[in-house]
Amino acid sequence: MTKASEIRKYALDKIEAEVNGIERKLFDLRSQAVTEKIADTSQFKKLRKEIARLRTEARARTLATSRQSAK
Repeated sequence: MTKASEIRKYALDKIEAEVNGIERKLFDLRSQAVTEKIADTSQFKKLRKEIARLRTEARARTLATSRQSAK
C-alpha cells in the first residue's frame, strides 16, 4: 500500500501507470472470485482505496495546473 506522501513524489505518468496496474490486479482478483475461493477478500477494498488515492492526487495536480494557467 502506497502512502499519500509517496504518491506526491510520483510523476503524473507514473500515477496513471500505477492506476492501470492496480485496476488490472483488481480485475484479476474479481476473476478469481468468480472461478475459485479467495481467502483474503479484504484485497478488494485495499485496491479500490489505492486507486482512489492515486486518482485524487492526479486530479489535484490537474486542477493546480489549470488554476496556474488561468492566472
